[in-house]
Amino acid sequence: MDLWFTEKYENNTALSIKIKKTLYSGKSPFQKIDILESEDLGRILLLDDFIMLTEAHEFAYHEMIAHVPLFAHPNPEKVLIIGGGDGGTAREVVKHDVVKKCVMCEIDGMVVEKSKEYLPTVASAFDNPKLDLLIDDGIKYIKENKDTFDVIIIDSTDPIGPAEGLFKQEFYKQVFNCLKDDGIMVAQAENPYYYTDIQKDMFDNLKAVFPIVTMYLSFIPFYPSGMWSFAFASKKYKYNDNPRISDIENMEKTLKYFNNDIFYGCFALPNFAKVVL
Repeated sequence: MDLWFTEKYENNTALSIKIKKTLYSGKSPFQKIDILESEDLGRILLLDDFIMLTEAHEFAYHEMIAHVPLFAHPNPEKVLIIGGGDGGTAREVVKHDVVKKCVMCEIDGMVVEKSKEYLPTVASAFDNPKLDLLIDDGIKYIKENKDTFDVIIIDSTDPIGPAEGLFKQEFYKQVFNCLKDDGIMVAQAENPYYYTDIQKDMFDNLKAVFPIVTMYLSFIPFYPSGMWSFAFASKKYKYNDNPRISDIENMEKTLKYFNNDIFYGCFALPNFAKVVL
């Protein structure tokens, strides 16, 4: 059978992946969840018919959203992940010996459970003793916890549905308050080719709150255009002020994407992306 999943984008382009079969299809109180078995890219997680990850290439997202802020901070003992229900970001965070506690606050428990069931290599850290999993509203959690975390990672879907509030200036103010005095926040920040309007709003909102705001890039085949960006917002440190280089060198051989060169190079932006900032 010639089965294909096609994700269509707003600018009259699309991405298609050849599929063997559907492993799971259901609906949580928040969104539609599908897990597909592809011919060549392993299993695929869809939320509301948008690709969240492929097993073959998820490392290009999860390593970059986690390791960049963690290595930029001199002592990230307490980390908060908002979203990240597939578990991939948590898997990367707990690799850091310096991290003593990682709280993960995901609103949709079904994403967690289905990831455990169907994506075990991604959802491999849920039993780690350093991880505290909460099925709760991340916006509410951040409001209730002030001056608590060294690093906050916003691993959200696009700014629609349950993630819409995670892109607003009021939320970033609460994130600022939830961070310690030298805290760093990183968030997935869409695509500079296709989603410039969303990015401009996002970075304007961040710059209204944080003194240091910039963008960095990763190249992820299953996202629109293959280029994806992240927002880096900090109270005190620029990414290159005091990175833990020796720790990067100790870890990078175990990783598939991130290394010392990538840490510095990912902040180099093409001119059309700089315009967003």
